[in-house]
Amino acid sequence: MNSSRLEAFSDGVLAIIITIMVLELKVPHGTELSDLVPVLPVFLSYVLSFIYVGIYWNNHHHMMHAVEKVSGEILWANLHLLFWLSLIPFVTGWVGENHFAELPMAMYGGVLLMAAIAYFILQNRILAVQGKDSLLAKALGKDLKGKASPIIYIIAIIGSFLNPWIAGILYILVAFMWLIPDKRIEIIFRDKE
Repeated sequence: MNSSRLEAFSDGVLAIIITIMVLELKVPHGTELSDLVPVLPVFLSYVLSFIYVGIYWNNHHHMMHAVEKVSGEILWANLHLLFWLSLIPFVTGWVGENHFAELPMAMYGGVLLMAAIAYFILQNRILAVQGKDSLLAKALGKDLKGKASPIIYIIAIIGSFLNPWIAGILYILVAFMWLIPDKRIEIIFRDKE
């Protein structure tokens, strides 16, 4: 089986996740700029989560282009990733509604941590099927960002109980790390042509 069905299904789930998140944004009661202040935490948590979902979509898309064949293990690992990503709307709403309180911020990090672990598992299942000499293996190299992200999430989760802003800054840092274009897979494919 090739990866096109898996990628199409994943794209659909990610689109639904974003839709659910945007539906949680409530229209303010009033027409003044000051009326936006009460909904600002919900909006900011939405923006960060939208960026995270976009990062996962982008990286998943690039990774699937390096996949030559899909096994049952890869399908289940992909579902595992989608499960954790599907919890992002819940923790996003919880964080926003509670103005970045300690426990919601820690749970937000917990979901991000589990999604990162699930992505790592998916990546490794793909590498197990494709082999150590596959295009994906060459493109990933040492994968420093992939290894650093879970460590930063753990620090952020712990930090959220000291000060939720520590967690927020670290979550933004990881998102920024991944927003910097990662051309490894594109370069490998371009060099192959």
